[in-house]
Amino acid sequence: MWGGRFAAGPASIMREINASIPFDKRLWKQDIAGSKAHVAMLAKQGIVDGEDAQAITEGLSRIAQEYEADGVPVNLDLEDIHMVTESRLAELIGPAAGRLHTARSRNDQVATDFRLWVRDAMDEVDAGLAALQDALLARAEEHADAVMPGFTHLQSAQPVTLGHHLMAYHEMIRRDRSRFADARVRMNECPLGAAALAGTGFPIDRHATAAALGFAKPTDNSLDSVSDRDFALDYLMAATQCSLHLSRLAEEFIIWASQPFGFVKLPDAYSTGSSIMPQKRNPDAAELVRGHAGRIMGCMNALCVTMKGLPLAYSKDMQDDKPPVFEAHDLLGLSIAAMTGMIGTVAFRTDRMRALAESGFATATDLADWLVREGDVPFREAHHITGRAVAAAEEAGVALADLPIGTLKAIDSRIDERIYAVLTVDASVASRKSHGGTAPDQVRARIGEARTKREQKA
Repeated sequence: MWGGRFAAGPASIMREINASIPFDKRLWKQDIAGSKAHVAMLAKQGIVDGEDAQAITEGLSRIAQEYEADGVPVNLDLEDIHMVTESRLAELIGPAAGRLHTARSRNDQVATDFRLWVRDAMDEVDAGLAALQDALLARAEEHADAVMPGFTHLQSAQPVTLGHHLMAYHEMIRRDRSRFADARVRMNECPLGAAALAGTGFPIDRHATAAALGFAKPTDNSLDSVSDRDFALDYLMAATQCSLHLSRLAEEFIIWASQPFGFVKLPDAYSTGSSIMPQKRNPDAAELVRGHAGRIMGCMNALCVTMKGLPLAYSKDMQDDKPPVFEAHDLLGLSIAAMTGMIGTVAFRTDRMRALAESGFATATDLADWLVREGDVPFREAHHITGRAVAAAEEAGVALADLPIGTLKAIDSRIDERIYAVLTVDASVASRKSHGGTAPDQVRARIGEARTKREQKA
């Protein structure tokens, strides 16, 4: 492929380090799509005659069928997916295959292929996240009234509803989808026609190839076109943030499935046993999702480090841009599917959740709020009074709601029997009616709004 420039072939180690076909063969669909759009434009512009263009297009279609049926052959001598395809095209149609590379370089070719692949990857992730949102909405609606402990510092804080807790993850996934959507808009410009780095002297129509490939427009600077990998970094950064959210949800399932918590029973389909302890039900799927987040973050760091010091325009370092993106995408897809499956099939033990919500003095803040509302007590003073009440309940070994009214009055005379109406966990969650609060009516309202927005976008 190097024409007459080199008298000898590459060393064996150079042959191995230089070849990217073992991993960039994943770009074959995008490579063929880009080549078809390019040759159609060349024919329309009169740069390649119609007969050769038709032969090239038909040859590319046949190669696509071969790849679909048998996979892409790995030939290190041909280096990458572009040359493997061009070589096979030459075998099929002869010298006319050489006209396909007119007015383009592998630099703009791979930049285009990779953008197309990342764009498709973003669409796949979005579809997966939409399914996860649906699962979260369904289970949140099912458990909009189910009381559970709300935690800060993993200590019982205030009672919330399970539906409210699940909707918190719906919000995280909503933001994840918005990040991928923003990145998709930003990257949807076509580098094809930028050639090696300076553009081309042929009268090409870059707007035509951009439109044919579904891009909004061609890129505006040929140097940037072939050297930009912001779109890949955007994908990895969005994937990292998404994986962190999935990891947090996975961690909750891992904790909740433990015997001390006992909030959930994970389905057999997402659990494993022990080779020695027959009683074990290990949350391995959730643990692997948690582990995948670290690997996805590592992929993002890898590409950041690769790109951080590269001068314009293309450098061979950039051949290493694809493996971290491919790995992150595969891991993210598995993680999304696993969490969607778990959310849809996990058995929530709401009786256990309620029992723990009723312990740990989770309604202490409700006592303080009552003193503010009914006793005109400044909140800081009410906080101090409530602290004394908690200490008394703790010493007596009872819940706040079980303290005798005499004990409460001895702590502060402004407390009366009406206090017992606010010290139940049901009363506590029902009172949190501020927008975005845990009251069941608020939870259902947010679920309804989320579904309405989904329907409007559909």
